[in-house]
Order: sequence, then structure tokens, then C-alpha cells
Amino acid sequence: MAGPDPAAFARLLCGYCLEAGPGHQVVVRSTTLAAPLLLALQRELLEREAWPLLRAELPGQGEEWWAAARDAHLDAFPPAELAEAQGTDASLVIQAPDNTRALAGVDPARLARAARARRPVREAGLQRRWCGTFWPTAAAAQQAGMATAEFADFVRRATFLDQDDPVAAWTALSARQAGLIARLADARELHIEAEGTDLRLRVDGRTWVNSDGKRNMPSGEVFTGPHEDSAEGRLRVTIPSSPRGVAVEGVELTFREGRVADASARVGEEYLLATLETDPGARRLGELGIGTNTGIDRPVGAILFDEKIGGTVHLALGSSYPETGGTNESAVHWDLIVDLRQGGTVRADGEVVVDGAGIRGER
Repeated sequence: MAGPDPAAFARLLCGYCLEAGPGHQVVVRSTTLAAPLLLALQRELLEREAWPLLRAELPGQGEEWWAAARDAHLDAFPPAELAEAQGTDASLVIQAPDNTRALAGVDPARLARAARARRPVREAGLQRRWCGTFWPTAAAAQQAGMATAEFADFVRRATFLDQDDPVAAWTALSARQAGLIARLADARELHIEAEGTDLRLRVDGRTWVNSDGKRNMPSGEVFTGPHEDSAEGRLRVTIPSSPRGVAVEGVELTFREGRVADASARVGEEYLLATLETDPGARRLGELGIGTNTGIDRPVGAILFDEKIGGTVHLALGSSYPETGGTNESAVHWDLIVDLRQGGTVRADGEVVVDGAGIRGER
């Protein structure tokens, strides 16, 4: 399947995102379907005198692993993975699915057990430079409801690889987002309103992060960690999500004193309820983010894109990002998206800062 120019994509990822240099050990993970990009990344990293450590997964490998895994594999992790996370300088994960529903049949409780056990590996990995991105595949195009060539064009636009100078475009977006952060920096309370949603959260004293393509490619959001006990009200998730390939739609949550007190879903409710029982932190919010990327104009069933849609807001159940000042701890981090484009607002201390058309005051 055609995708973005592999060499141009590799330059953007190794330079702008990872800033790879001489001697850096860079772990690159994907499936073999991303072979054109993997080979371009290997060349780019070698030209930068870095060490490419390619980890290519076979189609169907994940599904087979979960089918055969025993209790010992769910409740522990191989020490070599922790050593790699601690001993390397950067990591790049490239989603390139051969089946977007490969894990839909896995018992949610098994997924939660493994997530809890692998927490030390995740935390070690976050201490190094990291980035996540996407290579278009036929399966992903089908999930998005697009022809393969159309989806490849969508990925190019989302990553700004359709522009003459992608780095300049990402730098310009970063400046726009810095302006939004300046307006939010002193806010005490955010109020999110949309159909079925009326939610208030405190954010005073927390740090807003400018996500401008350095860690996610594509990106286009600002985010923070709300006070863990502050969420009050109702949340209706209007863009479906597919965590680990499990379809979940029509999620509705009620928060009291920061915790999910009631939860339901039209599709995937068993998965939702099991996830909320993963650990105590799974019922609290770890992130609030505002999407700003107008190059992403529709949901495609991949959270890397969907949470960045300009005119949306997302809230993540589970773990906080420490750089925001958030303190919630969990093996879960599940982004749930509210689309404001059909009518909705985010207010900071009563002032509308974002609505369905994007950042208020820029138009």
C-alpha cells in the first residue's frame, strides 16, 4: 500500500521528533507491514551515526501470543525488556496493523493483568525520549471507511508531510498551541459542555503541555492532568474508541468527587466495566486534552489521530503524565473523546476558550 514518502517521514521522525544523534541507541517497533518506513529509518539513523534497533512483529503475532500465554506471562515480564528500556536512548513505536480487531476476543481481565505486571517496563520507557506514529495499512484504511489511497493521503495531511516544509508547519502549530496554553495557565476550573456532557474539573496549579509532534506524530493537542478528586458531572463519549482492538461505543460516565460512580456503554460494556476494575486509579481521570489538528477532519478508529481532531476534547481514564503535575497512578490510560463540532464548548473560569470551530479568538 502506498503511504507517505518513507525517506521524508524518516527524516521528520529521526530529526524533529527524536533528535537522534551519534551514539544514540534507538529502538524501533512495528509490524513487517511498515517495512518501507523501517528500512528508511534504519538508513536515516545510520547516517546520523545512531544505532537502529529494529523490532519487527509478524502479522498475527500478537493474536497468537495472547492465545498461548500462560499465567506466568500475564503476571510478569521478561527482564530483557526492562533492561532494554533502561539501557537505550529513545524508542519509536509505529502502528501498522494487519487486523485492527486482532485482540477483540481476548478476555479483558487478561489484558488488565498483563498491563499491571508490565508497569515497570512502561515507566522505564517513559524516562527515555519516545515517539509513537502510524504507517497506513489496508486494515487501517478499512476501519477508517476509506479507500487505501485515500487513507494514505489522510496520513500525509495529518503528519504535514503534504507540505513543502513539514518541520516549519509543526513549528507554527506549536506556536498556536503555546498561545492557548497561555490562556489556560492561570485557569482554576474547566467546564466542558456538549450533548450529554456537563463536566467540571479543577486544573489550578497543574502544567499544560504543548504536544506539537515531538512525542506523537501526528499530534496537535494541549493537555494537562486535572485534580484527581475534582471531576463532577456527566460525560458522554461521542467518538468511538477501539482499545486493543475492542470496539467500544456509546460510553456514558458519571463522576462524583473525581471517581467514576456509574458507567455504561452501548457496545463493549463488559470491556469498559472490566477496565474500571483494573486498579483504584482506573476510575479517576489522568489527562484532559484539547485537539487542535485541523488536518485531521474525521475519526478513523485510531486514537493517535482521533484525539487530535481540531474541535474535540478528550479525557483519559487512568494514569497521569507526571510532567503535568498529575498524580494518578494506574495500568490504564484510555482516552475518551467528546466532539464539540456539533455544538459544545470548553470554558475556563466561565470564558469560552474552545468550541467546535477550534480555539476561540483565532477566527
